[in-house]
Amino acid sequence: MTATETETTVSLTIDGRTVEVVAGTTIHKACEAAGTDTPTLCWAENLTPVNVCRVCVVEVEGSRALVPSCARPAEDAMVVHTDSERVRHSRRMVLEFLGSGVDLDQAKDLARWIEEYGADPTRYDQPDLPAVTINEPVRIQDDLYIRDYDRCVLCYKCVEACGDDAQHTFAIAVAGRGFGARISTEYDIELPDSACVYCGNCIAVCPTGAIQFKSEFDLRAAADWRPDEQTVTRTVCSYCGVGCNLDLHVQDGRIVKVTSPVDHPITHGHLCIKGRFGWRYVHGGR
Repeated sequence: MTATETETTVSLTIDGRTVEVVAGTTIHKACEAAGTDTPTLCWAENLTPVNVCRVCVVEVEGSRALVPSCARPAEDAMVVHTDSERVRHSRRMVLEFLGSGVDLDQAKDLARWIEEYGADPTRYDQPDLPAVTINEPVRIQDDLYIRDYDRCVLCYKCVEACGDDAQHTFAIAVAGRGFGARISTEYDIELPDSACVYCGNCIAVCPTGAIQFKSEFDLRAAADWRPDEQTVTRTVCSYCGVGCNLDLHVQDGRIVKVTSPVDHPITHGHLCIKGRFGWRYVHGGR
């Protein structure tokens, strides 16, 4: 995060360390420049921050409330604490609330943060007062991807990827209120009848497995999903001349899913339906 000669910089203190960043840089990115690992859930490198998860909150001296580091710009002379007891307590509570009502067993980053902050989601699931869960069947409406609302934490990342940040399709949004809120198509119609163009960018940004490849879902159901044994090979999509990069995830000699690097200047992690799902011809359509 080195400033050019024409860029204005600000200097702030993060956990006692002075950091200089370009004006407009968020506290989260400033923490990253300082080597401070800050938990995030609704934030992604290729999406606009929506400030809904509150896992990334930090304490800023002079501020009454904790602030979301993913969206708050760093200011000159700002003093930030990322590991105070107030911050740790807030993050621990958020993680416990999430873990008490949603299945997070496929959210590897969240599992790491739950351990880091000593969060105990079972505190909110007692015999005399059990935690309320969504408890809905997995929605399987095609051979491309599935929706599992028992894993959804309403981080809005799929909505952002479907909207202004990537696809501009606006096929999904949050519908309902309170505990009844869901990521939904228009009027909750089935995916094949909706505005969805099956780009799969929602899958790419989902942090919990609530939206995932049907191929991955099937292998998980058969207890045969082995990501540690998969090889990842980068190539260029063969369908057109744009030059999108693809990462082919291969298990037992077969492609099981396709992703795209977030730092690629063309895709920024996003693809179209052909790049994301059009690889079955490699295996003769099977």
